Amino acid sequence: MRRAVRFIVGVGMGGLILGGYLYTVGAETVLNRVIAVSPWVVGVVLLLVILEGLADAIGVWASIEPLGDGLSGPESVQFALAGDFFDILSPAGPVSSEPIMARFFSVATGTGYSDALGVRSTAKYVKSGSQVIFSGLAGLFILAGSPEVTPVLLTLGVSITGLVVLGGVILRSRTYLSTGLVAGLTPVVTRVSGLYRDQPYDRAIVADAVDRYWQRIVDFRETPGLLVLIAVGGLVEQLLTATALWIALSGLGGNSVFLPILVIIPLPQVASVVPIPGSLGAYDLLLGGALVLVTGAPSVSATAAVLLVRTLSLPFGAIAGGVCVAYLRGWRPNRTDG
Repeated sequence: MRRAVRFIVGVGMGGLILGGYLYTVGAETVLNRVIAVSPWVVGVVLLLVILEGLADAIGVWASIEPLGDGLSGPESVQFALAGDFFDILSPAGPVSSEPIMARFFSVATGTGYSDALGVRSTAKYVKSGSQVIFSGLAGLFILAGSPEVTPVLLTLGVSITGLVVLGGVILRSRTYLSTGLVAGLTPVVTRVSGLYRDQPYDRAIVADAVDRYWQRIVDFRETPGLLVLIAVGGLVEQLLTATALWIALSGLGGNSVFLPILVIIPLPQVASVVPIPGSLGAYDLLLGGALVLVTGAPSVSATAAVLLVRTLSLPFGAIAGGVCVAYLRGWRPNRTDG
């Protein structure tokens, strides 16, 4: 009975997100975009969307491997789809969804929350960094020389610089950051843990958790192969998303070249700063505008291609991810959580 209820709740949560998307974009607009292309185009794009969601399991498996016994292949897929669900639902995408997912990773591996958050923070940084760096380098060869795409190259360059500088500053100043984190988190952790523990967590426990968080990040220096696998997984996702957009744009009658589309895939990540679940509107606008710049396609065709991909990816991530979320362990805190 409990499994049936979880399944219904998961589908319901996904359905609510789908309903929000249809309300925002317009159900008639979405329907018109779907029927404007051949059924085989819709089928191929849907297949690529599903494969892109499954490809995220590569990075999930690699990042969780250092924790306990790690995750099996099917578990990695489940967590990848669940992560997609929270990426859609959370206001700032992975920035706000990973702290949620860390809870479930810690329960599944029998480790601490800070350990799980540490490895997932590293995974998201490496994944985003590899995609942006690849796009930046590829863009220099593919897009250079065209004044119209200068904003694209500039954005990629700023993103690469920001990632490198931010990562270096954080690692070098982690001692000072730890002091601030312990001071700020201790009152919150003590109060929250007191709701379900006889002995609430004190400052020493919080300090140990912060130390373990940093240690998990630093420990990846001993396993560079896992970092490479995380990066490869991110590039596979980028390739699949670009292919889906290319086929959607071609199916709508737009003449497009694949490589420029591959370059711009990481750009809409900046839409996560807009506090809207699924970055509805912001993501579509950024990606559609970038498509027009690098492919020269009419704005109507570019917008339609983005809507087609999003019409298929959001429901898949919401419904399949919602079901996976419903079956995760760790919804209820208990007295043994550490």
